[in-house]
Amino acid sequence: MAGMKHFLALALALCSWNLCAAATPQVITLWPQGAPGALAAAGEERDTSGPNAGKVSGKPVIRLGNVSRPTLSLYRADKDKNTGACVMVCPGGGYNILAWDLEGTEVCQWLNSIGVNAALLKYRVPKAPTGEKHAAALQDAQRALGVLRHRAAELGLDAGRIGILGFSAGGHLSAVACNQYEQRSYPALDEADKVPCRPDFALLIYPAYLSVKEKADALPPELPVNAKTPPTFLAMTQDDGVRAECALFYYLALKQAKVPSELHLYPTGGHGYGLRASANMVSHWPARAGEWMRASGLLTKP
Repeated sequence: MAGMKHFLALALALCSWNLCAAATPQVITLWPQGAPGALAAAGEERDTSGPNAGKVSGKPVIRLGNVSRPTLSLYRADKDKNTGACVMVCPGGGYNILAWDLEGTEVCQWLNSIGVNAALLKYRVPKAPTGEKHAAALQDAQRALGVLRHRAAELGLDAGRIGILGFSAGGHLSAVACNQYEQRSYPALDEADKVPCRPDFALLIYPAYLSVKEKADALPPELPVNAKTPPTFLAMTQDDGVRAECALFYYLALKQAKVPSELHLYPTGGHGYGLRASANMVSHWPARAGEWMRASGLLTKP
């Protein structure tokens, strides 16, 4: 009975987020002259979900594919609760597609509900057939963070409270952006590429690719965690097929570097649930993440 009460409470909360969906977002083109490097996308950008595609919590998922024109969609929190903080949201999808609603628009609605502005990153997918799987996506993420910080005053954002939140492959992208920020991974275009692109904080939800199983779960070379890595919140489940070790060993590296961090490891829930309600305790991660941001002083209104 208690579990059912928790489930109903979460379902009602999610309904309220959906009913209070933000107004049409402001869409910002990241590369006015076209993205750098070769494009792996072939064909028109579209939802690649077929008629038999799996659902999450009984709802379909938009699996956006063939993205070659990266954008930021800025969802602003209501004026009466707007804290000025902003979080850039990076959906997952194995660097092949973007779980656009499950790990994107629905997450932006939740962030708006707690007074946080949300910038949804549409990064390039699928990954290129050669080179690092995250190479093009990192260019898009670095560019997007620079644009947000450079235009913060114009967009009504606090330039000192711009964080990043990623799921699965988007969690890996977020972690890379947190550890590779001293130099851009592309030639500078304008003033937006001259401001810092380091996120001020990070939230990694069931992140992928953060440790290498074949190398005793060492962190991959693209994640040189150090004392300057941003404060980080992590959430994952023990039965996640991506392996809980991704979150565990990344957290240990943060701890050793004395980076303020918080890890929530739940027993069940699997992978790819976003913030849709279920009977699993992992469905409470948004509440814990909100508490972490609040306790860290990230949700203080100006």
